[in-house]
Amino acid sequence: MLTIDVLTLFPELISTPLSQSIMGRAADKGLICVRAHQLRDWAHDKHHRTDDYLCGGGQGMLMKCEPIFAAIEELRRENTRVILMTPQGRVFSQPVAEELAAPCLDESADVHYIFLCGHYEGVDQRVIDALVDMELSIGDYILTNGAIAAVVVIDAIARLLPGALGDSRSSEEESFANGLLEAPAYTKPNVFRDMPVPEVFLSGNHKAIAEWKLEHALERTKTNRPDLYEAWAAAHPEHFSPKKKKKRTKLTHYKPRPEQQMPQDTPEN
Repeated sequence: MLTIDVLTLFPELISTPLSQSIMGRAADKGLICVRAHQLRDWAHDKHHRTDDYLCGGGQGMLMKCEPIFAAIEELRRENTRVILMTPQGRVFSQPVAEELAAPCLDESADVHYIFLCGHYEGVDQRVIDALVDMELSIGDYILTNGAIAAVVVIDAIARLLPGALGDSRSSEEESFANGLLEAPAYTKPNVFRDMPVPEVFLSGNHKAIAEWKLEHALERTKTNRPDLYEAWAAAHPEHFSPKKKKKRTKLTHYKPRPEQQMPQDTPEN
């Protein structure tokens, strides 16, 4: 069981999306429990304030220490890790998702995370110094609040839990799983509006299909994410050796054989 408590000013932004689809089914299976908490419940002044003006001046408001300390101290267990969603944090990626999901691979483990969702100009630094174990950012841009980012991170972790996906191979064959973007994918019909699927997919040759996918994953990654391509190429120099290049699968497209053509409608006699 992975238990996640989320502290936010907007709990509905957490509970609604994380109750749907794969996340909802993972919860039904008892793989994950996500509880969204209203941080104002731990603000004990008459206005339930969670923010105040910046010390030393400056624009915007900052989230106060008192309610955050009270909430985390009430929810925290011995094994809890506190994760702050903030633009100043470590950039989230698939390896980070795997790192956070890894403790859950032990069936006897009882893993607990508290996600603290920043808002306004962020949180008082004393919260970070005293309570936070990890600061995470989902990218180099600013969101209205950290609850949106927390949903992204929680979803990415939860789908790696054993049993969360219908096919355990799904998470292994997705983009970033091997450092590359995912290759193009196709489904039926084999020909749609004169656009055929690549012939190799209909060959039944699994080795050729795997080679095709790798080459097209490399091509897509080189175009869309040259940083990932360069890192993969540096880690796999053998792929570009002369011996490796001696034979490539022909990347042709599927053309239906005469017997596969759909019969034309004929008028009744």
